[in-house]
Amino acid sequence: MSKKWFKAAGIRAVKTMAQAAIGMIGTNLVLEDVSWVTVASASVLAGIMSLLMSIEGLPELTEDLEEE
Repeated sequence: MSKKWFKAAGIRAVKTMAQAAIGMIGTNLVLEDVSWVTVASASVLAGIMSLLMSIEGLPELTEDLEEE
């Protein structure tokens, strides 16, 4: 795992966390009804899952290797 892997995996994890947060917030009709603890929990879990899935490989890095 190199610097490139950590950078690519980190970017992917942050994007996944944002998508999870948007999904959780979007399930409520009124912003006041949002359970921010649940949103944070789901987002962190999504980020962890993204990092674990990135161990298998990242397409971004595979494309870089093919170009070299």
